[in-house]
Amino acid sequence: MSGADWLGLLLCLPSALYALIFWQYRRSWLRLGGSDVPGQPGSDADQMLPAGLQASVIIAARNEALALPALLADLSRQTWQGQGGPFFEVIVADDHSSDGTADVVRQAAADSAFPVRLVSLSELPGRPTGKKAAVEAALAVARAPWAICTDADCRVSTGWLRAYAPYFGQEAVQFVSGPVLLTGTGLLADLQGLELAALVGTGAASIARGAPTMCNGANLAYRRAAFAEVGGFRGNDHLPSGDDEFLLHKLAASYPQGIRFVRHPAATVRTAAQSGLGALLQQRVRWASKWRHYQPGGASRGLALLVLGANVSLYLLPLLLLWQPASWPWVVAGWALKLGADVLFLTPVLGFFGRRRWLRLVPLLQLLYPPYALAVGLLGLRGGYSWKGRQII
Repeated sequence: MSGADWLGLLLCLPSALYALIFWQYRRSWLRLGGSDVPGQPGSDADQMLPAGLQASVIIAARNEALALPALLADLSRQTWQGQGGPFFEVIVADDHSSDGTADVVRQAAADSAFPVRLVSLSELPGRPTGKKAAVEAALAVARAPWAICTDADCRVSTGWLRAYAPYFGQEAVQFVSGPVLLTGTGLLADLQGLELAALVGTGAASIARGAPTMCNGANLAYRRAAFAEVGGFRGNDHLPSGDDEFLLHKLAASYPQGIRFVRHPAATVRTAAQSGLGALLQQRVRWASKWRHYQPGGASRGLALLVLGANVSLYLLPLLLLWQPASWPWVVAGWALKLGADVLFLTPVLGFFGRRRWLRLVPLLQLLYPPYALAVGLLGLRGGYSWKGRQII
């Protein structure tokens, strides 16, 4: 083999390893199966649960007076009802909103058939801020053994809570992650949806493999007792993001057999894609800001490095053609491995979301992803972004 061949082989190795890992992830996704979501109140899954509140729905909200009513209306239509009333309560933690968020919650509390409560961070000692502080404030007054978290700008189906119910009766289960789908129209929204679907599928497959890497704070549930036992957000409470993944990693370390993913359409939470490129980058930098705090040698950091290496190698491979035009087979091999692995993995994931049409965007996303991922990663390492009207340093 010539020097160009050896270099071509070296640059293809990240794509080959990526293809192997995501072939295994595809198999793990397919093995997840679907949850048994009962169709009517009073079914067997409901009868397994004791009477009284079983779940506290926790919603951290900041300036969400326009979006919150739709979510509260969705919750009012939940099919998960016990014989003596609802199995759930709703707690909205208002993070220093300057609009009518608190008034929306108060009105819902007056009209709702299920308990709705407001916790205002501005009224707490020390006036804490941020999503983690909001979640902790809600947990402090929650009355149910399970907490289910979503965001104020999300929408849920009528069977959302019922999809989680089968896990509440399983003593070993401590944490359940759920699917999130981005909605919107236009190319930018579809590309965001494709990217997030890949992240959701990867997180679900990693949970199925017993090495959890990621989840989404817009749709997850955990036992309050388990949250307290691992110290909640302690150790990363100074970080604005990571209220989801750091908790997942802590609980997985303490309860290796207690992590689940609910792969059922009714469990899907929907939220709008970012409307512009600037807002998208701010959101992704916020997500990326927690990467440097992952545990060294952990599954999350290893997977992030593999994905980054595979994407960067695809941009380096074509440079071989400037030196050795005959090295084109290596370029083709590297791109075929990476794109083939993505399509193979995403086909069942996008099928679950009813978005298989997004498969045609895989090549375009691949072209855009390496510079986008590098920019977001570097900005995330630097820190500093604007979110919910706050400048985070």
